[in-house]
Amino acid sequence: MLNTVSTSSHVLAFNLVLLAVRLFLGSMIFAHGFRKAFLGGRLAGTARWFESIGMRQPMLNAVMASSTEMGVGVLLVLGLLTPFACGGLVALMTTAIITVHWKNGFFIFNKGEGIEYTLGVAVTALEPSVVGPGAYSLDHAWHFLHWSALACLGVTLVLGIGGSLAQVVTFYQPSAKP
Repeated sequence: MLNTVSTSSHVLAFNLVLLAVRLFLGSMIFAHGFRKAFLGGRLAGTARWFESIGMRQPMLNAVMASSTEMGVGVLLVLGLLTPFACGGLVALMTTAIITVHWKNGFFIFNKGEGIEYTLGVAVTALEPSVVGPGAYSLDHAWHFLHWSALACLGVTLVLGIGGSLAQVVTFYQPSAKP
């Protein structure tokens, strides 16, 4: 049987791990969005890359991808509207899997990079959505989104998979590759 000290240390460890997962996912995806918008080839270069993989309206996709990545990143770091942020991250990774990585198999070290990394990020994003963002979050501090785990999972999957499929159906045309 757990005593009070043991229980409180488990709660502390649990909340620290949730914070670490959110900080990693949030800062990682924010950096990707920032890079797309402001570094390297900036939005114009990102748009050229989107065009090269068969995305119609490449500049619109560059703006949507970079702003979604930065927005999701900020929300995850803050632990704010967590199921929605996780849904955004799942959508980003699902779109990347469909448009770029699926044809390259599973392993990240395959030529063209397989789905291993993007699938891992998408699956990891389910954790803070379903379990919650933890005590060190704005959702917790402001008493936001006290939904059931199943409702949070539903929101994340509908936004993630639904959003990705809507984007792919609307914009992806692989035969348009130069």
